[in-house]
Amino acid sequence: MSANGVIEVGDANFQSEVLESDKPVIVDFWAAWCGPCRMVSPIVEEIASEYGDKVKVAKLNVDENKETATRYGIMSIPTILLFKNGDIAKQVVGAMPKSALVKELGL
Repeated sequence: MSANGVIEVGDANFQSEVLESDKPVIVDFWAAWCGPCRMVSPIVEEIASEYGDKVKVAKLNVDENKETATRYGIMSIPTILLFKNGDIAKQVVGAMPKSALVKELGL
């Protein structure tokens, strides 16, 4: 886990870190060239530090992990998926303020 409480996931560890997690997992699908992704990143880190006891927070680089991004039909980034028990519980596409994102994810 990184210092900010956000873990990096990819094709190799998505199953174990996200789908088999014992608590809900928020996954931020992003890319380095994506401006809105850079706007969302600090918000995702704040959510990890504030809600880390309730949810696991992860980031997945879509350029480096095309298999997982394709499997979940990620067409626009940033896309944030909330997984519960291995299933998608919520999906948020695009950048939004922290308060809206927290509300949308039901945190």
